[in-house]
Amino acid sequence: MIETIGVLGGGSWGTALALVASRAGRKVRLWARDHETVSAIDETHENPRYLPGIRLDHIPATGNIGAALRADAVLLAVPAQSVRAVATIAAPYIAEGHPLVICAKGLERGTAKRMSEVVAEVAPGAAVAVLSGPSFATDVAAGLPTAVTIAADNEPLALSLCHALGGGTFRPYAETDLIGVEIGGAVKNVLAIAAGVVDGRGLGASALAALTARGFAELRRLGEALGAKPETLMGLSGLGDLVLTCSSTQSRNFAYGRMLGEGLPLDAPHPLVEGIATATVTRDLARRHRISMPIVDAVVRILSGKATVDATIENLMSRPLKRESA
Repeated sequence: MIETIGVLGGGSWGTALALVASRAGRKVRLWARDHETVSAIDETHENPRYLPGIRLDHIPATGNIGAALRADAVLLAVPAQSVRAVATIAAPYIAEGHPLVICAKGLERGTAKRMSEVVAEVAPGAAVAVLSGPSFATDVAAGLPTAVTIAADNEPLALSLCHALGGGTFRPYAETDLIGVEIGGAVKNVLAIAAGVVDGRGLGASALAALTARGFAELRRLGEALGAKPETLMGLSGLGDLVLTCSSTQSRNFAYGRMLGEGLPLDAPHPLVEGIATATVTRDLARRHRISMPIVDAVVRILSGKATVDATIENLMSRPLKRESA
């Protein structure tokens, strides 16, 4: 039985998941690197920097990672490119078979590894699981209905975690296809940037729908080449998450792409956008497996400054005509 849960990450997603666990009746402790966040949560019972106005009753915070890891299961809710560093710090506290649920979506820059591969490398004793799916932190924190996927190689572990976190308005589904769940969550961030560009350029709803559909075809090709199950890619963590993040400015990736479409300079300050780091990694992974991903290629060209938004759109529209399923 999972009765206590530690959450690593004091941002909006980690805080929202701490609320989920607390609402499910679990005892929760939240670890944050930022001393101001820890103090604010303990003194005011809110996280004003990331989730202002949301009460965090019965959720103590700590700056001591070892204290947060003294739990039946741990949720790792830090940015994808920080997973290796935080998991390395956590590793000495993780006993053999201790459930560690990765809640980040991305591929590691430099290695092209999925987050579960990264954690398995630095914390080999952990029983790794992944939580992914169509979910915005603000919606989850507000208690709005949300469905996600929790994947683990060990199905009983996935089901146990679903029971530990599920309840009320948060419904997790168990899965054993880690590859499909992780690829869906990572690649959709890149495609959401492209969708944002289309929206920001004012190209219309028809173009946005076409971009989303063709983007999913790219995601599916790569996922299946890596061993993902088609039904996983068609589910919550694949198509479901893609539809959500390609249609709302609540998605940082979509919002950033939209600003690029409106003319934002590439060197302008922007919030954490996971798709930026994942874009080049995804393109290189696709090339390695000889998978055609023209939309991902287009995002990389825009982000690298090698092509303008207008030139990239013109290039995509002038590609040779072919069967849709080809």
